[in-house]
Amino acid sequence: MIRIRATHLPVLLLVTMAVTTAGQVHAEEDVFDGKWHFAVTPYLFVPKIYGTITYQLGGSSGSATATVDPNSYLQSLDFAAMVFGEARKGDGLIFTDYMYFHLSGDSSVIKSVTGPGGNVQVPVNQGGSFQVVENVWTLAGGYSVLHGRGGFVDLFAGMRLLSLSSSASWSFAGPVGSLATAGSISQTQNIWAGIVGLKGQVRFGDSNWFMPYYADIGGASNNWTWQAALGVGYHFGWGDIVLLERNISYSFDSDRHQFDLRMTGPMLGATFKF
Repeated sequence: MIRIRATHLPVLLLVTMAVTTAGQVHAEEDVFDGKWHFAVTPYLFVPKIYGTITYQLGGSSGSATATVDPNSYLQSLDFAAMVFGEARKGDGLIFTDYMYFHLSGDSSVIKSVTGPGGNVQVPVNQGGSFQVVENVWTLAGGYSVLHGRGGFVDLFAGMRLLSLSSSASWSFAGPVGSLATAGSISQTQNIWAGIVGLKGQVRFGDSNWFMPYYADIGGASNNWTWQAALGVGYHFGWGDIVLLERNISYSFDSDRHQFDLRMTGPMLGATFKF
């Protein structure tokens, strides 16, 4: 199993949200006028990442447990890409969200091995490395059940894909049960889940400020997932700036693989509307 912890960055506090222009209230576009409206939100999500992955050694050899503790998310991050997109017409909508993370590091990762007879004592780990590539894709369609001057509420249903590739290497001072003194292990999982949820905004009177919110839950026969986000946003003439606290959780259990993942932290985004 792999455990990943990334330090929770204090967040680039909205670069003070550029709200030096806040003295003027911008007329907001009516997205419920029956015409097509589109929005694209590139964003930065800086989470603490907690996860466990069980590596099967094959046959009845047991499993290996790896523990990875990066000192910080950015220190272990090789590349990341994140974007949210939405299309609306009247009360109908469709949206998608995509996140990609590539994390790696040089550290001793194998801490324990379980064999047919139980746990095996692990000698000194003289070296090692880890790599995690994670793709999270959400696609859903929905309907706005409530909208007015105070905000709006969307109900939706769809699916989420978690594609996770992870690997760990080791170099022990001596043999460890059925595990070679030096080597590596890896696995890839593609986990699909159906989801249902709601999202929307609460507006604060006639000001440009609003509160965005999002929640979903779902799963399949061998997994379940949930996500929640809450924050604050500001309307500009060109679009919105939003700052949220976001949490995504995944749990997967089958005969050959067990996996748990939770990502929680701040998210800063800019929404461009057209």
